Amino acid sequence: MQQRTLKKPSKIKKVRKQGFRARMSTRGGRLILKRRRAKGRKRLVLC
Repeated sequence: MQQRTLKKPSKIKKVRKQGFRARMSTRGGRLILKRRRAKGRKRLVLC
């Protein structure tokens, strides 16, 4: 049997999609941050 190889998750790709500046760049992203602030989240985004 052939062994499967796992893809390493790219931190740069994740930050570009889910980072603070990505959230701030769209209206929907700003609403996400607003909701997370209202909920009292310690971390608004992943990093």
